[in-house]
Amino acid sequence: GWAGEGPGAGSKNRHVCHAAAQLEMGSLWEEFNRLGTEMIVTKAGRWELEWPGELQRWGGTPFPPPSLCRRMFPTFQVKLSGLDPLADYVLLMDFIPLDDKRYRWGWGSGGRGPDLGMLSPSLPCRYAFHSSSWLAAGRAEPAAPGRVHFHPDSPAKGAQWMRQIVSFDKLKLTNNLLDDNGHIILNSMHRYQPRFHVVFVDPRRDSERFAHQNFKSFSFPETQFMAVTAYQNHRITQLKIASNPFAKGFRDSDPEP
Repeated sequence: GWAGEGPGAGSKNRHVCHAAAQLEMGSLWEEFNRLGTEMIVTKAGRWELEWPGELQRWGGTPFPPPSLCRRMFPTFQVKLSGLDPLADYVLLMDFIPLDDKRYRWGWGSGGRGPDLGMLSPSLPCRYAFHSSSWLAAGRAEPAAPGRVHFHPDSPAKGAQWMRQIVSFDKLKLTNNLLDDNGHIILNSMHRYQPRFHVVFVDPRRDSERFAHQNFKSFSFPETQFMAVTAYQNHRITQLKIASNPFAKGFRDSDPEP
């Protein structure tokens, strides 16, 4: 659906006050949200946890290719309207914690774990399983360094932004606190809300005085997710494989008789 800022939007600059954003693939986001969306966060090189089965191969190469690791799926995409076609805008995203808790998922004594198709029954379990759901496991870890991701086409005219769907397909997530590649740093087993911001490039020399008026923010509750280093809910794994276009070879490949 369409989203806009809440109370206080009336004090915004005329170049952003009418801005509106529609989330693309909304029905897919909602489908994931009903199951409890999970997004992979790993340190550089640990792509093997992105998909179940470290030895799964696609076309003779490891699946997924390393270049696809840690990218969000579904991809955050929006359709914009209400911008000044001739004004310049910067688009960016950030991620805020949804609460002050960390979570756990797994199985404990007497419980039956989900069939992830990737764990040996003899392996020790790290989390407690309870009715196939996430459980609060204590206070949140110290917040990861706050970062924003600028859309690579920024700045651009409002007409350009409104002409086509805006896709943040270059955005990557990591749990590496020492990351120096500009990726978004998140704590695993914590819940996050992505936020999208439209910033008017104010040409006035004293534009910093009006910074609070020159942007508009959007949040879509259906895009909330749990940051994980490996998928915990097997239904999320199945839905990602079924709906991710990069998984076509993985879906179509059947074991040889």
